[in-house]
Amino acid sequence: MRRVRFEVNGGPEVLFTEDVEAPAPGPGELLVRTDAIGVTLPVVRKVREGKEPFPLGGEVAGTVAAVGEGVTAFAPGDRVTGLCFSHGYAELAVLHEAMASRIPDHASSVEAVALVRSGLVARGAYESARPQPGESVLVTAAASAVGQLALQLARAGGASRVVAAVSSAEKAEFVREMGADEVVLYGDGSWGEPVDVVLDGVGGELLKPAVQALAPGGRLVAFSSGGGTVEVYDLLVGGKSVIAFQMALIARGKPELYAAWRDELWELHRAGKLRAAVAAELPLEEAARAHELIDSRRNLGKVVLVTGAA
Repeated sequence: MRRVRFEVNGGPEVLFTEDVEAPAPGPGELLVRTDAIGVTLPVVRKVREGKEPFPLGGEVAGTVAAVGEGVTAFAPGDRVTGLCFSHGYAELAVLHEAMASRIPDHASSVEAVALVRSGLVARGAYESARPQPGESVLVTAAASAVGQLALQLARAGGASRVVAAVSSAEKAEFVREMGADEVVLYGDGSWGEPVDVVLDGVGGELLKPAVQALAPGGRLVAFSSGGGTVEVYDLLVGGKSVIAFQMALIARGKPELYAAWRDELWELHRAGKLRAAVAAELPLEEAARAHELIDSRRNLGKVVLVTGAA
């Protein structure tokens, strides 16, 4: 089977395709013949900053080819999606049963990887802010896979005003289509009227203007792997707060809530209230191009690798 490998040879990272033997599912695992693989910012950053090779994990969607000992919820032929922690950039990927979920008939594999994991992060980050109907919401990285879903969820959740913060004016039309009432650029001197909630998927230097954009009593939810610091004084002045959100804690510690959010996303998608925007579908061999597209912030929605197995 074909698989993408990450290698470091004392210099820049290298992504290349290789032919390897197919893996076998262990106890509690599924072997999935992938149709689509979602490329995530954390993996892109890890590759960029990586000092040694590691398996390229990520979101996968496809058809169960085989199951390991003890698997009871799935069988060969089932369409599933989930997060793969081993080699996910591959024609065949191993997925733990607890991380797998069925793909409903109304969705494709590409839609599944564009909606589920990114949607769960957006849903969880928004929920962490404890939003009230009529409050205003600003989303950074609003044109990203998570950001564009966060815009839609804020709109569906009753936000009175939804603001998209993006890196360039070229993204304005896209984020307005996704539900934004207003669009601001990172370099703008002001991000407009203060908001009650900021969902920050960037971190780093954007944390300061993100805190400044909050109204008194406002909440910033940080869910980015981009790091950064916040001055406590900037919070004290307006009685503002910063909340950290990590999806893995929900997946491992609150599986019932994880499943409920996932089902909610699928229902919103079925009802036409949530659209999984896809920026590009690229063949497995173009994984490096997919990473560059995300790293350069040029993607409008999800970047997906496709295997041609469908």
